[in-house]
Amino acid sequence: MKSAFALSLYASICAAALASPAPLLAREAAQQSHGAAQKNAVNDTEKACPDLLKAKVEKLVSFGTRHTLSSADHPTRGIGAARRWGAGEFAKIAANCGGCMTVDNVERVMSGNRVPNGVNIVNVLGIQMGSDGWDHVIIISGHIDSRVSDVMDADSDAPGANDDGSGTALVMEAARIMSQHKYRATIIYALLSGEEQGLFGGRLIAETAKERGWNISAMLNNDIVGGTLGTDGRVVDNRVRVFSEGIRASEDLEQQMARRNSGGEDDGPSRALMRAAQHVGAKKDDIGLEVFGVRRPDRFSRGGDHLPALELGYPAIRFTVGVENYHHQHQDLRTENGIEYGDTVDKMDFDYLAKVTDLNIALAQDLANAPPAPTSAILSGAVSSDTDVKWSAVENAHGYKIYYRRSDSPEWQGSEIAPADATSIKLTGMIVDDHFFAVAALGPNGEESIATFAGLPPRNNK
Repeated sequence: MKSAFALSLYASICAAALASPAPLLAREAAQQSHGAAQKNAVNDTEKACPDLLKAKVEKLVSFGTRHTLSSADHPTRGIGAARRWGAGEFAKIAANCGGCMTVDNVERVMSGNRVPNGVNIVNVLGIQMGSDGWDHVIIISGHIDSRVSDVMDADSDAPGANDDGSGTALVMEAARIMSQHKYRATIIYALLSGEEQGLFGGRLIAETAKERGWNISAMLNNDIVGGTLGTDGRVVDNRVRVFSEGIRASEDLEQQMARRNSGGEDDGPSRALMRAAQHVGAKKDDIGLEVFGVRRPDRFSRGGDHLPALELGYPAIRFTVGVENYHHQHQDLRTENGIEYGDTVDKMDFDYLAKVTDLNIALAQDLANAPPAPTSAILSGAVSSDTDVKWSAVENAHGYKIYYRRSDSPEWQGSEIAPADATSIKLTGMIVDDHFFAVAALGPNGEESIATFAGLPPRNNK
């Protein structure tokens, strides 16, 4: 628990942040040469500011509607005005960090059942290049579009405060804070469009990654992350749900055959990313959030912008509130039988949104300071009392962590450390039939990549 002094100091810093997009960095920039304000250490990372998050959501709501089919040209109303504002916020952050970020609008005309005549989908990206370039990329995303009860109604006011003004604000606040540091990975802060009409923004960024050769180490998608009051009246302000797939959606027949022999139904890259989020949540107990790992790709019979990334083979998870309020999602603004319907700012909890933002930042920083995950890990040890684990070397890894658990357990139970020049380890007395294994690459301060499950290689890789 924070002391009264700490709370007072935090309130002062947060108030200063509200007055300036990046006050701490701006003060440093005034004292140092251009661009030198970025810090390599992250142990002094600033906390997310609830007031700044609220101001961003209020600004998003002020555009009236952000429906994908709303005006792209109106100066103050519609999806176009919202996207231009988001790009402008990224530009301010880039200026305050000495040009550490660039702003890129990626666009494509797309169509579907909810966009029958096609529409220009525009994703607004803030790109902070890391030392690994495009070989190690982390995406933090939220969708900027909104809707009401009728998914084709592009005219009515659609505040979209929590869905997904919360995720959009989180992405911009993460960019403001994380731009104060340097990373090994390239960070992409993504404001995605067209989610409500068919996950178009998610599809566009996944296809862009494939076309441009980005190696996506992780996608952290944030959708409905700013509420704590459930439809049934429950308040859940100490838990965030993280959804992940176990078996890769992109798995081909050869990979399926290898998995059926080795196991690993609970160990795809997305599931490993979920476990990393749980690990960071437990380590950063000052954030005050339990990471509730849900073992399915998304909420039952529903979807989000991380799903197209999964379909193309990228590790991706969805953050969402611990309890949902369906009166405040996809609803026309109205009151019926004493119940207020609509996704408005007053229904949100910005202290909670700040905690989810801090968790995203902590996870992204751990992954960004670690190397990419090993591309493969292979087991041997049939008819033996010992198990041999081999893995592909990772450039500039500072070591490797070999995880193991009994084959009847869903969570890792132990680990061994191997030096940076190692690509194999013998685990004496550990029978391969009775255990599962995975390998993570380590950064200079023990930061971990997601863990690569160890099993038989696909036949076509032999």
